[in-house]
Amino acid sequence: MGLLWVCLVIAVPLSVSYVNAVGITKEDMPHYRERVKSMFYHAYNSYLDNAFPYDELRPLTCDGHDTWGSFSLTLIDALDTLLVLGNKTEFQRVVQLLENTLDFNINVNASVFETNIRVVGGLLSAHLLSKKAGVEVDTGWPCTGPLLQMAEAAARKLLPAFHTPTGMPYGTVNLMYGVNPSETPVTCTAGIGTFILEFAALSRLTGDPVFENTARKALNELWKCRSDIGLVGNHIDVVSSKWVAQDAGIGAGVDSYFEYLVKGAILLQDEKLMAMFLEYNKVIQNYTKFDDWYLWVQMHKGTVSMPIFQSLDSYWPGLQSLIGDVDNAVKTFLNYYTVWKQFGGLPEFYSIPHSYTVDKREGYPLRPELIESAMYLYRATGDPILLELGRDAVESIEKICKVECGFASIKDLRDHRLDNRMESFFLAETVKYLYLLFDPDNFLHNDGSAFDTVTTPYGECVIDAGGYIFNTEAHPLDPAALHCCSQHRSERWEVEDLIQQFYSSRTGMNKLTTSKEKNVQTMKQKKEDQDISATFQKHRNKRSPAPLSCPAQSFTARLAIMGQVFLDNR
Repeated sequence: MGLLWVCLVIAVPLSVSYVNAVGITKEDMPHYRERVKSMFYHAYNSYLDNAFPYDELRPLTCDGHDTWGSFSLTLIDALDTLLVLGNKTEFQRVVQLLENTLDFNINVNASVFETNIRVVGGLLSAHLLSKKAGVEVDTGWPCTGPLLQMAEAAARKLLPAFHTPTGMPYGTVNLMYGVNPSETPVTCTAGIGTFILEFAALSRLTGDPVFENTARKALNELWKCRSDIGLVGNHIDVVSSKWVAQDAGIGAGVDSYFEYLVKGAILLQDEKLMAMFLEYNKVIQNYTKFDDWYLWVQMHKGTVSMPIFQSLDSYWPGLQSLIGDVDNAVKTFLNYYTVWKQFGGLPEFYSIPHSYTVDKREGYPLRPELIESAMYLYRATGDPILLELGRDAVESIEKICKVECGFASIKDLRDHRLDNRMESFFLAETVKYLYLLFDPDNFLHNDGSAFDTVTTPYGECVIDAGGYIFNTEAHPLDPAALHCCSQHRSERWEVEDLIQQFYSSRTGMNKLTTSKEKNVQTMKQKKEDQDISATFQKHRNKRSPAPLSCPAQSFTARLAIMGQVFLDNR
């Protein structure tokens, strides 16, 4: 990607022919790239024909329904994927459509978390990509523009949720009236710690610090709530700061909190965020890791509470690759891949001692996380086994999930029964990561050897130089663009210098000149700039990790069977 930091008997045996197929090579990439593109358009056109303007498509009944707020959500989530696939014409049409129809002043109770990652993130990403997509941008872009204004309007509707004694947000907010007085104060950990990417980007593009300050306050308060052994639980009361669910792990309810600490550190060059994650990583490895699986433990004692693998855990190898821990990432990825091979998808919950699904959690809703990790690890290692996962995903999804109107989620992986749902993340994440896995020359993989410049009210700045950071909905954010709208010009110069130095080292071109000498910086600003430059340089000079060579790690019988987990009354 060019990042700067960079079994038990199966009830219904798989009958998919690719399980024992030969390996895949780079020469096979164009074939699978075209198949992924066909998957996208089958799903996208089915949504437009049968579900728009509702949020999501119901593929079995060929109609639509509102899910997360009534935003035409699939259209927003799919917008940047259109550009990844090279469709500038449709990107431009959808931007115009959203400008004319999108309205957040509606009497709807919306998820604060989902609205942020899907709507705010999707609009921000589309805004930062709009010039590349051929949209006629305003004078002063990327510091202004209709998509940025829409993203800001959506984010402002979320701010009342953060008006709590702790600064940690409620889970739901009414977009017209604010937080309902009867709203529960219990929020999952990820619902508190998954705002820094979108909110900091908004603040740096608009000049309004309220968003970044709000996200940082929530992060800092959550950090204070760690247990004595350094772990966080799953759900917390945002008024009292008391933990309600005390299971600690890397999966559902917690996952994107850890993801945003790492990605926030990279996007913002923030050493404090990375230090937080590294501290968590130590205790996660110490208490939750067993034979390259990650389990759930009691947050105060570290004792195993749930020996299960969740499909949402699958983002973790990709995150490990971003901090350079590729060897461990590969071992864990290969464990997860064995589960995919067992069922033709990842069940929501998988009992590690039983090597089988967990009751009432047997479905696969077309999630992207394992494919996401394969994409990151392939960029890091180039090992073809990662392409094999991509191939298997394409074959599974097409064979099992494709219906007349799009792709349906799998209700039960044991018999491949389908569910009448196609979540918007299928087009935002699953298809995008598959395409990027098979498209090594995509612009999102830019290594800094190409870039563009744009003139803003603060002068000329670099954009589209690579190092894109994906939010947890796979919406890419351009880190260089965040410096275009800063009045601290020295920050922008540091980025320009690094890009120019890297470009010159690859092409032999002379470095472009800057006019630093014309401005006098304060000593404080000089120190900040030196820290940023040193951090960039340190990680830019890191050597590439060794190619993948580890076999899948078997899980030894060290855990007692803990019985049924996550029981409910459905």
